[in-house]
Amino acid sequence: MALVRASLPLGIVVRKSPGVTRWAPWAWKVVAVLPGAGPARWRELRREADAVDYHAGTLELVLFSTDTESYRVTLAARRPGIAVVLRDNADPGSDKPFEPVLVTASAFEGQDYMDSGDGLIELVPMPDGLVAWIRDFIDAHHVDTPFVKRQRDRKRVDLVEDGKGDARVLQASDVYRAPRPANVGNA
Repeated sequence: MALVRASLPLGIVVRKSPGVTRWAPWAWKVVAVLPGAGPARWRELRREADAVDYHAGTLELVLFSTDTESYRVTLAARRPGIAVVLRDNADPGSDKPFEPVLVTASAFEGQDYMDSGDGLIELVPMPDGLVAWIRDFIDAHHVDTPFVKRQRDRKRVDLVEDGKGDARVLQASDVYRAPRPANVGNA
C-alpha cells in the first residue's frame, strides 16, 4: 500500500499574560489553533488588559496513512488535542521568546516532544471541524495489523560459557582476576 499524505495549515495562537513571580515577568501559553489560517508572524489578535493573544505563525499539520493508529489514540482521548511545539527564539533581543516549529495530531509523536521538555510544548484542544477531518482521514486509510506473538525457539543457550571474564587471562581457573601484560611470565 502506498503512503498517503494530507495536510492542512494551522495557525497557532499564543497568549502572553503577566507572570506571577518577579523572576518571570510574562507567562506564555499556546491557547488555540486556527484551521485553514493564512501566513502570519506574531500578529496581535486581541488585547484584554495586560493579556495579549498573538497569531504566532502558521504551520502545516501533515497526516500520514502509516500513523493512523496514533491518530486513533489521539481522538480516543477525553478531549482530543493537537501537540504544538515552540522552540526558544535564537535572537536574544527579540520580544517574542518562541518560534513555532511543529504541530502534530500523533499522540505518540506529541508525547515524545513533551518528554523532551525543550521549549514550549502544549496540548491544545482540537476544534470540532479538525476532529472530523482527522476522523475522515483515519476512516479512509486505516489498516488493522494483526498482532503476531513471537515464538520462542527451543535452542539451549546456557550450554556454552561465552564471553565470561577477560580473554587475556590464561588460566581457566581464575577468570575474574586482573590480566597481566603478555611479556610477563606466569610467576
